[in-house]
Amino acid sequence: MRACSSPRPPDVALFQYFPNNYIWNLSVAIALESGGRIGEIEEMCRPLLEAAERGEDAGTPEFMRQWVLMADRLSELAGEDLDRGRGYSASDKLNRASLYYQVAERMQGLGTPGREETYAKALDAFSRSVAAGRRNFRRVEIPYEGGVIAGYFTQAQGASLPAPVVLYVNGLDSTKEMLAWSNLPEALARRGVSTLSIDQPGTGEALRRGGLHAVHDTERWASPVVDWLERQPEIDPRRIGMGGISLGGYFVPRAVANEPRFAAGFVWGANHDWGEVQQARRRNEGERPVPHYWSHVGWVWGAPDVESFLALCPKITLDGQMEKIRVPFLVTHGEKDRQIPLKYAQRSYDQLTNSPRRELKVFTAREGGVEHVGADNMSFACSYIADWVAETLGGRTSPT
Repeated sequence: MRACSSPRPPDVALFQYFPNNYIWNLSVAIALESGGRIGEIEEMCRPLLEAAERGEDAGTPEFMRQWVLMADRLSELAGEDLDRGRGYSASDKLNRASLYYQVAERMQGLGTPGREETYAKALDAFSRSVAAGRRNFRRVEIPYEGGVIAGYFTQAQGASLPAPVVLYVNGLDSTKEMLAWSNLPEALARRGVSTLSIDQPGTGEALRRGGLHAVHDTERWASPVVDWLERQPEIDPRRIGMGGISLGGYFVPRAVANEPRFAAGFVWGANHDWGEVQQARRRNEGERPVPHYWSHVGWVWGAPDVESFLALCPKITLDGQMEKIRVPFLVTHGEKDRQIPLKYAQRSYDQLTNSPRRELKVFTAREGGVEHVGADNMSFACSYIADWVAETLGGRTSPT
């Protein structure tokens, strides 16, 4: 893989394939940390070097074309595997195909030709990967306000039933498939804890196919999901936890603060005052997660223009909410997060005054995972969170 052709900033841990283009590099990092292969990523990215120099928004359709070409090839190769009865091999290729389709799709602006088709291919490839490899992801659909919240249930392994469970939710621009690729559901399953990874309103299928927008009062959709979990015989209703990634650092504390049936909570990246962060982004302070940013956040929140979106932002804060949390809660954050400053993790922790067991874990250069949601190395946070959840909800942290 090519070396960076410009000096590396001293405080940057993220792999920089595209010099001085954080958003495009973030997509590469997501792919690498989610199981992408270096040779495939090199082949997809090499033709994009010139396009990336034009900025974060320009050239994203070409990005999608290159990544879709690779994903299509993998899907074709997987079909050949299936013809020979090689389901495990097919599953692996389809899983990477789904990943590349999704990374390509999330880079696009609204209305980009081929975006909807690419997302449909991603869902189909993931579904076929699960079926071919008999992977531990069972699709579920939970009724919600005239639509559905889709998710994947990952069953605890080697656990006495009913087992504890974690409701695992997205950030601003992730999907339930990306939650699966974070490896946390697998890590929890090994520890005897089940996971339900969902596309909550404002993300994934809920937004793209159901038109369900994000809301600031996240207990509004979390409570119906808890209702569903309580009806599942393999789940212990007294041991339901909730966790989230990135903007999930706002969604989760808000829900846990206002839904008393949650027994614990964690955030993989704090997001204490996301509304305040938006004002900073208007001043071009800090990095953003996706191209075409302002149209994306308007789409997520159902705001017709930037002014309407910014009018919603004062509600997207955890001030006055963290004190309501009366269960164990873990706040994790990367020391050099360039999207959400570390001060917001400290603020969330400081306001957890009524939690019987609060913890702030900051990932440093010694271990890795210092960038936003550990985009430079997700393994340390994944393991740390999984162990904390197992200790808190009654799983295991070593083989028995």
